[in-house]
This record gives sequence, structure tokens and C-alpha cells, in this order.
Amino acid sequence: MTYAIPGRRRGLRAASAVGAVSLGLLALSACEKPTPLTTVTVGDTTVTTEAACYEDGDKLAQKKFGKCLEKKAEESITVEAGEKIRFGVEPAMAETGWMLFVNGQPVLPEPVDQTYRSFPGDAFFQQQGGAGGGEPQKTQVSVVETKDGDVYGVWHLRIERAG
Repeated sequence: MTYAIPGRRRGLRAASAVGAVSLGLLALSACEKPTPLTTVTVGDTTVTTEAACYEDGDKLAQKKFGKCLEKKAEESITVEAGEKIRFGVEPAMAETGWMLFVNGQPVLPEPVDQTYRSFPGDAFFQQQGGAGGGEPQKTQVSVVETKDGDVYGVWHLRIERAG
């Protein structure tokens, strides 16, 4: 005949519960809150980018913003002559406002408060200062979440001309 030892079983259950809770907390602490995403579509091709710089909704320091604008885009999309480029942002970004920067320079007079906006693709390849050389074949576009001169995040994408 076998007898259960009540104190021992209770101790095992308690140890198991403590272990499960500890593992659960460890798993949660390893998770990072994802950054908002921007989506760029040309024709049937869509590219989604995560933020190059984002402080969980807090303002970026001006120095950090300047350095962030210098980072190179990891994602790219190709555009044919005459195609439109569609930019999409998450609703929270649209509430704050966002602007486009091309090669580190703002190209919109004021922030956009829409989640979606399209632009002619050819506009991103106009010659940007300097003599000679013709139009560039690729350019870096940055989506900048901004309000009242403060910056909250930066997303980069390289746009390449087809052909």
C-alpha cells in the first residue's frame, strides 16, 4: 500500500507555481513593445519599415534626431517612371502628424494628419542641387513623426528608379 505525504505534495505544487510564475515574468520582460510601422506601396509591391529611431512615444532630442536622419535605410522599393508612391502610417502617428524628408531635407510645408498619402514617384528623383550629373537613380526618404517642432520617431526607406 502507498500513502501520499500531504506536506510533500503541497510543497511540490507551490514550487511548480512559483516556477511557472517566474518563467512567465521572465518571458514578459524579454518582450519589447514593437515600434509603430510605416508602409510604402508602389504598384503591387509593399514594404513595411520599423522605426530607425523611436523612444516609445517620447520626444527625440534634436541631436539624436540629426544623427538618426543620417542613418541609411535598410529597406528599399523600386518605382517606374509615372508610378505613384503611397505612404501609410499608423493612426497614432497620423494624430501626432508626420512629414517626409528626402535625403535629410523636409519636402512638405507642414505635417500630414492622414494615415495614407500618395505622391508622384518622379518627384523623389528631381535633381537636388549641385551642377551637372542629371537626376539621381536612388534616394532616401524618411517619414518623421512630428508635432510643434518636436520629433517622436524616424522611419527610413530607399526609393530606387527602375531601369
